[in-house]
Amino acid sequence: MLTIGLIGGMSWESTVPYYRIVNQSIKQQLGGWHSAKLVLYSVDFAEIEHLQQVGDWDAAAQVLGQAANALRLAGADFFLICTNTMHKVADQVERAAGIPLLHIADALAAEIKRRDGGTIARVGLLGTRFTMEQDFYRARLAAHGLDAIVPNAADRATVHRVIYEELCLGQVEDRSRIAYREIVQRLIDDGAEGIVLGCTEIQMLIGQSDSPVPIFDTAEIHARAAAGYALRNQPT
Repeated sequence: MLTIGLIGGMSWESTVPYYRIVNQSIKQQLGGWHSAKLVLYSVDFAEIEHLQQVGDWDAAAQVLGQAANALRLAGADFFLICTNTMHKVADQVERAAGIPLLHIADALAAEIKRRDGGTIARVGLLGTRFTMEQDFYRARLAAHGLDAIVPNAADRATVHRVIYEELCLGQVEDRSRIAYREIVQRLIDDGAEGIVLGCTEIQMLIGQSDSPVPIFDTAEIHARAAAGYALRNQPT
């Protein structure tokens, strides 16, 4: 079994499910008393959030690069960045780490292609404004042959605000759930065949029961992919 490295804390509310799901997946595959070999480096999200807002992505990459290198020194064989937005600097962080990065969008694309017999070609993407409006995430999905559409400007503002002002602070509001459901329906009306929860906190607010088309929870998908990668040479 390979040792998994996790860069978490962005926010810590969404890092908790990563730890749980990775260990549940290992136990499901190996049984008995098995659990994951895992190292977690949790950053101070206040520092990262400030760098995001001022647009200093190089400094943010340095913070995560140091965390990734620490994971390698602690024995991690590969690592995950437990957030979608910070995959904007994924290449820089992977170079600093010196060990492979399991990219969240690659894990997501594999799951989309597996679901419903691989018939889903267009998905609606919910996330921070960085993830929705910049190209780093949608281009990665496009490289897998997937078209990602995003909400209109007003809906993007709502999605982003709820993430930072509520979910990242551990607040789950019914009015925001209703707003997200309405945004999901508008994406479906625009042709989305599935909905990507492209921020790891969104699973706190909505799930499959909130959408008539498949929901793709990136935190769960990423964590399960990590367990599979860790066991790639492990008899089950």
